[in-house]
Amino acid sequence: MYDTGSTAFMLVCTMLVLLMTPGLAFFYGGLSRRKNVVNTMMMAFTVLGVVGVLWVVCGWTFAYGGDGSIPFFGGFDQIGCLSAVQDMIAEPAQENADLVYPAIIDIGFQMAFAMITTAIITGAVAGRMKFGALVLFVVLWVPLVYAPLAHMVWGGDGSLIGDMIGALDFAGGDVVHISSGVTGLILCLLLGGRRGFGLVSYRPHNVPFVTLGAALLWFGWFGFNAGSEFAADGVAALALLNTVAASAAGLLTWMAVERIKVGKPTLVGACTGLVAGLVAITPAAGFVEPWAAILMGIIVAPCCYFAISKLKRLIGYDDALDAFGCHSIGGIVGGILTGLFCVPELSWTDFGGLLYTGDPSLLISQVLGILVTLAFVVAAGLILGFIVKAVFRGSLRVSADDEAAGLDVAVHGESAYPAYLGLD
Repeated sequence: MYDTGSTAFMLVCTMLVLLMTPGLAFFYGGLSRRKNVVNTMMMAFTVLGVVGVLWVVCGWTFAYGGDGSIPFFGGFDQIGCLSAVQDMIAEPAQENADLVYPAIIDIGFQMAFAMITTAIITGAVAGRMKFGALVLFVVLWVPLVYAPLAHMVWGGDGSLIGDMIGALDFAGGDVVHISSGVTGLILCLLLGGRRGFGLVSYRPHNVPFVTLGAALLWFGWFGFNAGSEFAADGVAALALLNTVAASAAGLLTWMAVERIKVGKPTLVGACTGLVAGLVAITPAAGFVEPWAAILMGIIVAPCCYFAISKLKRLIGYDDALDAFGCHSIGGIVGGILTGLFCVPELSWTDFGGLLYTGDPSLLISQVLGILVTLAFVVAAGLILGFIVKAVFRGSLRVSADDEAAGLDVAVHGESAYPAYLGLD
C-alpha cells in the first residue's frame, strides 16, 4: 500500500509548482514596459504548452529513463510515457516494492520543474526577441539541455554531477537557477541590448503585478522545495521552514541595501530580495539548519543586488528582467554555501559541510558541480542559439519598428491597456 499522506503531499506539491509559472508571468509582466507586458506574459504561458507536450514525449525519459549507464543522459525506454499507465497499474502488486506514492506523480512534478526553469529564461530577452525564435529555442533547449542536466544532477547512480562528483542540489540550484540564468545571459548577448539601453531608464510599469507574481512564486516555492524530499516527513518540514527563513532574510536585507545605496526601500526591491532568498536556499533547503538559511538569505541579497545594479553595467549585457543576476548568481551562492552549512547527517553523500566537519570535500564537490553545470549550459546554449539564429536568417530580434512600437500589438495584436472609448 502507498503512504496516502505522502501521495496527497506530492500531488499538492506538484500543483504548487505548476502555479509558479503563471506567477512568474505576473512577476515578469509587471517588471516589463507597458507596451510589452502581453508579449512578456505570453512567453511564459507559451512555455506551459511547449514543455507540457515535450516532457511527455521525450523530456521525462531523457532525464530519468535508462539504467544509469550513461552519466549525462537518461535513455529512450520511457519515450512518450507509453508505459506509465501500465506501470501504475502493476505497482501495487509488486512484491517488496518500496514505493511511498505512485511513481507516475514524479512525471508531473518534474514537468512542473521544467516549466518554471524554462520560463525564467524569457525574462532576459523581454522586449526584443522574435516570438517564433523563442519557441524554437525552447523546443530544442528542454530535451537537449535541461533534461540531460537534470539527469546529471538527479539521475541517481552513475550520474555525472550528483553521483560521480558528489555535489548536492536539493531542489534545483544547478538544474533550475544556474541553467536558466546562464541561458538567458547567452541569449541576451546574442540579441544585443534593447533600444535605448544605457540611455533610457527602464522602470517596472506595474508594481502590483510584480507583487502578485512574487506572492505566487513564494507560495509555489513551498511545494518546489518541500516536495523535493518526495515524502511527507521531517526533512520536508525542514525544507519548508528554511524556505520561509531564507526568503524573509533576503527580503529584509535587500531593503536594507536599498536604504543604504539609494535612500529608499522599494516594493519591487523587497520582492526581488524575496526571490533571491528563495533561489539561494533551493540547493540547500533540506540540508541546512534554519539559522544557516537566514544567513544564506542575508549573504545572497547583496550579491544579487551588485550583479543587477553594477555588474550588468560593467560588462554591458542587457538582461532585461535580471534572470541572470538573480537566478544564476543566487544559485551559485546557494550551491557554494551548501558546501559550508550542510548538516552531515542530512547529506546525500558521505560528506557534510565544512563548518561541521572541517573537511573541504563537499565544498570542492559543490564548486566542481557548478563549474560543470556552467560549462555544459554555456556550450549547449551557444550552439542552440546560433542554430536558431541561422534558422531565422541571422537575426533573433524583431525589427526596429516593431521594437519601438511595442511587441504587444506588433506580435500579438493585443494591448494590455486599450484606450477607453466607451466600448471596451
